[in-house]
Amino acid sequence: MNELKIHDIQVGKKESFSMYINEDMMSSFLSTTGDTSPIHVHESYAKDLGFESKVVYGMLTASFYSTLVGVYLPGKYAVLHNIDISFNRPVYVGNRLDVTGEVISKNETFGQIEIRAIIKNDLDQTISKAKIKVGIRER
Repeated sequence: MNELKIHDIQVGKKESFSMYINEDMMSSFLSTTGDTSPIHVHESYAKDLGFESKVVYGMLTASFYSTLVGVYLPGKYAVLHNIDISFNRPVYVGNRLDVTGEVISKNETFGQIEIRAIIKNDLDQTISKAKIKVGIRER
């Protein structure tokens, strides 16, 4: 876990990590949220709609933006203030997701940074994009 403070961060700073989506993640998300939408839980239903398989929950994939902020950029001192996400394509169990964030602005007076983030799949296709505002709470 990174422990970046506001003075450690410069515009242009980047961090990234990868995650593989597995069936356990889907089951845990279902158990936590109760989202039984058939597009996420029934393969035949999703295929009838033209998808390759059942579709991974969009908010499950978006949760990796929280990981980006809370673990990597800035890490320990982060408080997520705002996130604006656009979803571009479906994700399936077995996909590898590459999550990347770049600091695009910094306000030392208010202890806040803004991050432009993107998630791509293992085919280098954009899954989603986000603009994230993060407060940095230092001791």
